[in-house]
Parts: sequence; C-alpha cells; structure tokens
Amino acid sequence: MKSITFAAALALTAVSSPALAQVSTPVPTLAAGHTLLSVNAEGTSTRQPDMAMFSAGVTTQGDTASAALAENSRKMTGVVSALKRAGIADRDIQTNNLNLTPVYAQPKRMPDGSYEDQGRTIIGYQVSNAVTVKQRKLSDYGKVVDALVSAGANEVNGPNFMLTKPEAALDEARTSAMKAARDRAQLYANAAGLRVVGILSISEAGGYRPQAYREIMVTAARADAPPSPPVMGGELETSMTVTVQFELAP
Repeated sequence: MKSITFAAALALTAVSSPALAQVSTPVPTLAAGHTLLSVNAEGTSTRQPDMAMFSAGVTTQGDTASAALAENSRKMTGVVSALKRAGIADRDIQTNNLNLTPVYAQPKRMPDGSYEDQGRTIIGYQVSNAVTVKQRKLSDYGKVVDALVSAGANEVNGPNFMLTKPEAALDEARTSAMKAARDRAQLYANAAGLRVVGILSISEAGGYRPQAYREIMVTAARADAPPSPPVMGGELETSMTVTVQFELAP
C-alpha cells in the first residue's frame, strides 16, 4: 500500500476562515457552526497480469529503396505468418511503424586527420517495419518470441504486462481509498472533539497504468543463444486517489 497524502491547507478549516477564499472548487453550504474537512486518500489493488503487449519487426538494407522495401516485405510477411502459426489472432497484430531512410557514406579521413568533404552521399536505404502484438496466453510468450526470431525478426521489444479487464481492480482501489479517507476523517474529528455528520463531495484521480515496455531482444544474432528464462509477469498495481469533503459538527 502506498502512503496516504492529505491536503494540509484544507485539513480542518472552518467555513468562516479566509483561507477558503483561495480554494478554486466551490465550497459546499454548511449548517451554522459546522466545519469543512477535505481529505486526499489513496487506495491500491494488485492483480496478476493476464495479457502482455510487445513489438516485433524487421530492419533491412538495400542498394535502392525498392530493393530494401522488397526484402523487408518478404521477411515481415514471414514474421506475421509465424505469429499466426503461434496462435496470435489477426485482431491482435497491428502495424505500428513503417520507416524508410537513406544510408549515407561515411566521410573519408585524410592523412592529416581531417575528413574529405564529399557531401552526403547516399549509398543505400534502410527499411524498418514493426507490429504491436497482444499476447493473451502468457505461458506461450517464450515460444512466440522464439518463433519470431526463427522467422527473421531482428527487433523484439517488450513485454508490457496488462489486464484485459481492469475494472474490478479499479473498483477495489476505489473502495480502499474511500475507506482510508473515512478512517482519516474520523481520526481528525475525534482529535478535534467533533463528529462526522456527512460527505459533501467526492472526486477521484489516478487509475490503471500498464507497465512500460522493456527491451528483451535487439538482434537476430541471439537466435542461436540458449533459450531465455521464463517470463515472469509478477503483479500489477492499480491505484486510485480520492478527494473527499466531510462535514463535521460539534
């Protein structure tokens, strides 16, 4: 559980206090002699991921743009076919990058250590093509990566673990945040010799955030390396922050 943070400036403020003039949110109407308490609280929940996203692609070079594109298309077709044979559905494969760039000659170094100014001479072209893949069966992740490399993929990045349906985790975090807010409000009320008589407003922030991509393979030369260890999904943390305004009374 992460630490709970409270807005000190709004922790316990009487309605008549001049400090309320600095609050941008509307001030609820309170009964005479009652006090406004605003609390920020955070709740979290954890789940094991049930899906991973990663990217896979091919980078090729050729003497001409058309030659580089043709070679890249041939290899990328094999990569996509390998994904499908490994059980990845069409809906889970999406092109995310197709890039064609010129390759320039390196300047020639002269005997005096300077470099000959030949301008930027194009000696070829490089093509990069990649797809984003949703891996819904995590136990097959290693098998899919092996199939990609065998098919000619020389760029594989990931995984990004996630939840296919994060709503339940979000609701659990909301419940945890609200309990923390209510407990803290009761603590403040007891310390001030007051009682909590109601909740005036609730707002929330935060939510589910999938993990960032991590690079797992960059060159096809690693295809001959021993099999990689199993990919461990661990747990994903979902957090939610709520701001709750309570009404306190003597």
